[in-house]
Amino acid sequence: MEQPTKKRPGGKGKGPQDPLNPMKQIDPKNIWKFFGNMGSSAVIFILLIVAYIIIATSSAGITKVSVSELAGSVVKGDVKEIVVSGNMLEATYQDGRKSESTKESDIALSQTLLNYGVTAEKLSLVNISVKEPGGFGYWFINLAPFLIPLVFIGFLVWYLTKQMRGAGTQAMTFGQSKARISFPGDKKQRVTFKDIAGAKEAKQELSEIVDFLKNPKKFIDIGAQIPKGVLLMGAPGTGKTLLARAVAGEAGVAFFSISGSEFVEMFVGVGASRVRDLFRMAKQAAPSIIFVDEIDAVGRARGAGTGGGNDEREQTLNQILVEMDGFEPNEKVIVMAATNRPDVLDPALLRPGRFDRRVTIDLPDRKDREEILAIHARKKQFGEDVNLKLVAERTPGFSGADLYSLMNEAAILAAREDRVKITQYDLIRAIEKVMLGPERKSHILSKKEKEVTAYHEAGHALVASVLEHADPVHKISIISRGRAAGYVLHLPIEDKRIQSRNEFFDDIAVSLGGYAAEKLIFGDVTTGPSNDLQVSTALARDMVTKYGMSDKIGVLALEGAGGRTLFGNGVNGEMSEKISADVDGEVQRIMSEAMGRTNMVFKDYRKVLDVIAKRLIETETIERAEFDAILVANGISLKEGVKLAE
Repeated sequence: MEQPTKKRPGGKGKGPQDPLNPMKQIDPKNIWKFFGNMGSSAVIFILLIVAYIIIATSSAGITKVSVSELAGSVVKGDVKEIVVSGNMLEATYQDGRKSESTKESDIALSQTLLNYGVTAEKLSLVNISVKEPGGFGYWFINLAPFLIPLVFIGFLVWYLTKQMRGAGTQAMTFGQSKARISFPGDKKQRVTFKDIAGAKEAKQELSEIVDFLKNPKKFIDIGAQIPKGVLLMGAPGTGKTLLARAVAGEAGVAFFSISGSEFVEMFVGVGASRVRDLFRMAKQAAPSIIFVDEIDAVGRARGAGTGGGNDEREQTLNQILVEMDGFEPNEKVIVMAATNRPDVLDPALLRPGRFDRRVTIDLPDRKDREEILAIHARKKQFGEDVNLKLVAERTPGFSGADLYSLMNEAAILAAREDRVKITQYDLIRAIEKVMLGPERKSHILSKKEKEVTAYHEAGHALVASVLEHADPVHKISIISRGRAAGYVLHLPIEDKRIQSRNEFFDDIAVSLGGYAAEKLIFGDVTTGPSNDLQVSTALARDMVTKYGMSDKIGVLALEGAGGRTLFGNGVNGEMSEKISADVDGEVQRIMSEAMGRTNMVFKDYRKVLDVIAKRLIETETIERAEFDAILVANGISLKEGVKLAE
C-alpha cells in the first residue's frame, strides 16, 4: 500500500544557471576556482602595494627641516650630531628627535652653516660625521619606486601566461582518451573468476578469451581467429564489468576501462579522436583488453534522423567500427563491451568481425545466490544462527549488486546497535530494506488508518494464499517502509524463468486484493491501492499486447520492448482505432474478471480476513509460521510444495 506523493516544482540543481544557457547549470567547483584565482591575484597586488608604502614611509618618523632651521638649532645648542650622506643631512637633537634636510651640492657642510651665521665655536660643539652612500638598503630605497611597478607587471604577465599555457595544454589533451588503466601487477585491483560466483556459462565462454591472450600462438598456428569483440548482455547489477575485469585478471594483461558516455562531447570529432587514442594505447600495451561500459550510449542504431550528418555520437560509433575492422589477427587486443539494452544497438556493431560473440548474463538462481552471499561474507563477522541458504531462498530476482547491498546493510544494522556480529535477524531486515526501503518509524498511523491498512494487506495475503498459482506469503506488515504504508512479502517456491497466463491472472487478482478488501469492509476506497492498480493494469495490458494471451486479439504482438508499436495501420505506425479499442476492452475484461475472483475469495473466507486483519492491528507484523497456522486453523490448506513453517 503506497501513500500518494506530491511533486515539488523544480528540481535540486548543483549550482546556479548559466546566463547564456538557462538549461545548463554551472559547476560550483568552477565558480570557486574562478573566485580563487581572482582572490589570489588581488591579495598579491595588495601585498605589493603595502610593501611599497612601508618602504616609502620608512622615514615617516623623521621631520623634514630646511638648512636655515637646522643652522638656527645649531646656534641654540640643540643639535647633538649631524650625519652627512651626500647632500642629505640627518640631525640628532639633544632630546633624541631626528630631522632631515638637504644642503647645496658641491659645498661643504661647515661652509654652508657658516653662511647661515653659525660660528666655529658653536660648530665645534656638534659631532659631525660623513657617511658614504651605498649598500643594498640605499639602492633599494632609491630604486623601489621604479622596480616595484616593473616587478608587479612582470608577475602579472607571467601569471596570465601560465593560465593560457594551462588552457592550451587542456586543449591539446582534449581529444585524448580518459580510460582508466589497470595493470596486471596491481594486486589490489586484480579480479579473477574465483572472485565471481555463478555465471558458469559466461565464465566458460570468456575462458576462451583468456586462453587466447595467454597462448595466442596455439590459435594462430591452426588458423583460428579469436573474436575481436565480446558483448556482455544482462540486467543491471549482474556483474558484467566484474567479469570483464576477471578476464584481464586471469590473463594477466592490461585493462583499459571507459564508459560509452565519456566519448561524447559537444565538439564534433572529439569522440572519434578519443577512440583513436584509446586503441593506440591498447595496441602499445598489447596483449590488452579494452572494456567499454554502457556502449549503448554511443552504439545506438544510426539513421534516426536526429543530429544530421555531423552527429557526434554517430561519428564516434563510426570510428569504433573502423578501429575494430583495422585489427590484425595477431594484434592481441580484445574489445569487450557491456549493455543492458542490446535491442537498441546498431546492426553494424553486431555483425561478424566486430562484436560477433555475445554473452548473456542472467540473474543468479538460488544456488548462485548462496555462493555470491558466501563471497561477500568473507570479511564479515557472523553469529551462530546465520543461514545463508535461507537468505538465498528469500531473495529471488536479486542481482549480484543487490546481494552485496544486502550484506552491507546487515553489517550496518549490526554496527548501529553496537554489536560485533551479524545475526540472521539483521539479514532478514536487510532483505526488506533493499526491497522496500528503510522503516519509517516516525510515520505513525491513526487508529482508522491502521485499520484500513491492516485490512488492505490482509486482503493481499488471503487472496495469495487461496489462489492456486499465486506465490505463498512469507510475511505481512503494516509498518511503513519506504513509500509503502504496509506490505506483503510473497516469494515463489522455486525460481521461475517463464510465467504462464494463469499465473498472470492470479498475480492481478492478488494485486487487487487490497482494493477489494477496502471496498468490502468500509464501503469506500482510499488512495492506498493506487500503485496496485497501476501495476495490475500494466500487467494486463502486457498480456494483451506483448504475450498474445488474449483470445480476442489472438496470437499477435502489438508492442515490443520500450512500448514500440509493432502492428497497426494508424498514423506514424500507431495502432488503428479499432485495435486500440479492442485492446482497451480486453484489458478491462481481464481486470473485471480478476476483481470478480477476488470478491469470491472474500465471500468464502470473510472470517479469515477478519482474523488476519485483527492480528495485524495487534502485532503489526505476522511472520510466515504464524500466518500458516492461521490458514490451517481456518480450513485453508497450504499450497503444494509448501511445508508448515516451524
